[in-house]
Amino acid sequence: MCWNRSAPLLRSEPVVTDISSRLSLQPVMAGDFEDMLALRIDAMRPSLERVGRFDLARSRERLSAGFVPPYMQHILLDGGRVGFFTLKPEGEAALRLDHLYLRSSASGQGIGSWVLRQVLAQARERGLAVRLTALKESDANRFYLRHGFVLQGEEGVDLHYEWPAVERVA
Repeated sequence: MCWNRSAPLLRSEPVVTDISSRLSLQPVMAGDFEDMLALRIDAMRPSLERVGRFDLARSRERLSAGFVPPYMQHILLDGGRVGFFTLKPEGEAALRLDHLYLRSSASGQGIGSWVLRQVLAQARERGLAVRLTALKESDANRFYLRHGFVLQGEEGVDLHYEWPAVERVA
């Protein structure tokens, strides 16, 4: 066997850092609507265009209908806003996860998984299920299935999911 003495003995691997130390949440204020609308459009436009449903007026209307700041949080990466979500009660036995949106430039970094860990920990602690709706042609469907959500049904271009309630942590 011949050794190449100029080649390094150990290969350099990319350094993987835990992004969670760089993430935080911030309450939403009433004056944040326009910035959040722009973020929602950035996040949703490709999926909505795939199903022929992108419409600026409808985007504004949908966010406005669910704009309830006490249940909303900005997602910050290194102090900058990269997304937001809404988590509100749905009856006595569940939480509804609405509007989990990330800027397209922030997708694929583990930020959505970090948010879901926060949401599911809260649900687990309270013994509640988590429900959400995703667009049929959205990449989010694989994401939610990977995180334990179960498809409950479909309606038009929407898919309905639930993460089942678990025993309340004592």
